[in-house]
Amino acid sequence: MKAYRIDTFTGAAGLKLVEEETPTPGRGQILVKLYAVSLNFRDSMIVQGFFGPYVRPGIIPLSDGAGEVVAVGEDATRFAVGDRVMPIFNPHWIGGKRPIDVSPMGLGGEFDGTLAQYILVDDICAVRIPDHLSYEEAATLPCAGVTAWSALVQETPPLPGETVVTQGTGGVSIFALQFAKLFGARVIATSSSDAKLARLRDLGADETINYRDTPAWDARVKELTGGLGADLIVEVGGAGTLPTSFRAAHANTRIAIVGMVAGASGGEGFDFMSWIASTYRTGVGSRGDFEDMNRAIAWHRVKPVVDRVFGFDEVAAAFEYFDGKSYFGKVVIRID
Repeated sequence: MKAYRIDTFTGAAGLKLVEEETPTPGRGQILVKLYAVSLNFRDSMIVQGFFGPYVRPGIIPLSDGAGEVVAVGEDATRFAVGDRVMPIFNPHWIGGKRPIDVSPMGLGGEFDGTLAQYILVDDICAVRIPDHLSYEEAATLPCAGVTAWSALVQETPPLPGETVVTQGTGGVSIFALQFAKLFGARVIATSSSDAKLARLRDLGADETINYRDTPAWDARVKELTGGLGADLIVEVGGAGTLPTSFRAAHANTRIAIVGMVAGASGGEGFDFMSWIASTYRTGVGSRGDFEDMNRAIAWHRVKPVVDRVFGFDEVAAAFEYFDGKSYFGKVVIRID
């Protein structure tokens, strides 16, 4: 099989295309032929060496993929040859709260990931693809989709009429918008692009804010909520946006800490205790979370938003496009 491995932590330029033996499933394992994978912010950070000693050289990167079971090992009973499946992000996490004694890096970080023609996984570490989704669409779900789902449901799911704030137009934020609408929530979405804001409204956003034109978007959130503030904020920016999120909150707001696309440090100072809210870190989610999300996706016929699809020989171009941050939704790589 062909696979990309991290030769040096120098971004996509440090990925090396290799040919190696296709693995054979052992006891309790399945072999999956991958047809599509997708990029996440953490994948770009990994290939650039951001996580230092937590990721070893030589690993196959990427966490998201979708494909077909082509071989089944002894005592692997959950799937049969021909089943369409996705590996889960965290092989250690089947259900319940995230284990605290294992690495949170998951596929493409702690274990070989999905940027390959085949992947070997334990059969308990895969889920079925909803029937209405293509491989390219399904490949967007394991990290960004489950992260957005967990951000909404990990504490208290949004009630009909509650206000949810999403930030930007990356995969997690768009999934959060789509899922929040399934719960009947009112969504306020932010972006720096009027054209992207229009697309967010087409996806169901009730209100939109251009944070470049309105840097104090918290004040606008308060205005749109009658001075109260949002009920749930899916915080993907990190230190660069967290102070503003706190100012957009009320005493019972849930703030789901998801990422740090606006920076891992810095940002305007703020009095933490002046803005009381329930914050929680989302670590993608368990297999159970993934299966719960898939039932909702299948029932409501949710379609992931795919921005652009690259070929397996265009991995460097895919990363370059992704790092340019002009995408709307998910960037996918098709595997031949």
